[in-house]
Amino acid sequence: MKTIMSRLLRSRSSLPRLYTMAASRNWRLISTDSNKVDEPFKVEEAETVDVPPHPTEKLLVLGGNGFVGSHVCREALGRGLSVSSLSRSGRSSLHDSWANSVIWHRGNLVSSDSWKDALNGVTAVISCVGGFGSNANMYKINGTANINAIRAAAEQGVKRFVYVSAADFGLANYLLQGYYEGKKAAETELLTKFAYGGIILRPGFIHGTRQVGSMKLPLGVIGAPLEMVLQHAKPLNRVPLVGPLFTPPVNVTSVAKVAVRAATDPVFPPGVIDVYGILRYGQQK
Repeated sequence: MKTIMSRLLRSRSSLPRLYTMAASRNWRLISTDSNKVDEPFKVEEAETVDVPPHPTEKLLVLGGNGFVGSHVCREALGRGLSVSSLSRSGRSSLHDSWANSVIWHRGNLVSSDSWKDALNGVTAVISCVGGFGSNANMYKINGTANINAIRAAAEQGVKRFVYVSAADFGLANYLLQGYYEGKKAAETELLTKFAYGGIILRPGFIHGTRQVGSMKLPLGVIGAPLEMVLQHAKPLNRVPLVGPLFTPPVNVTSVAKVAVRAATDPVFPPGVIDVYGILRYGQQK
């Protein structure tokens, strides 16, 4: 009997030591000393990782010296981005201080390949290129020029491409057939080349103070009240034939804000953003 009891006592006394050794070997949490806890994950013992800083976003604005383009440049600079612009006339005629911070390139998206150098190091492109004239010229400016830019940007490895297109005005489109056909062709090309990084903005009438030579046109005098009223009358937009004429105007600063955000925010959804989406995103901080 004494022999049996002594064996049981020896086996019980050895259990804590065996458990401690196993735990110490596998998890290194419990020490063989009583009431002592190991600290294997001390800060001074942790391996550090050298993480490079996030590269500076470089934005190219096509048509940066125009009404919408100039506001896009100013918005992007305000967000601390490196901004360059490409247009046929080169540097903006505006004498505002922000224009001195833009790198201005001169080139023709339709007829020359020399402008492709402006894409070097660019991470995102915003195209504000558009114009009016004959149907052939409108298709060339709104369609061909933008298609050339989209293809060149894709070949260069640009991450995101934002295209400022135009809202569908229904029957009114036939009055400017070349304009809208060009826009639609450019949209199709963008969704093909930039399936995951292409954003199309479709504003209607864009209002704000517009510089024309030495004159300033206060388009907001008409546009702002209409925007306030029509943005809450969305059902009217669905009325057959004349419905699109009730598309609310949008402020140029909202268009610029949404365009820059779409070009630089990796989680901004790709695809088409209509005027109501522009108004919604434009109100966000």
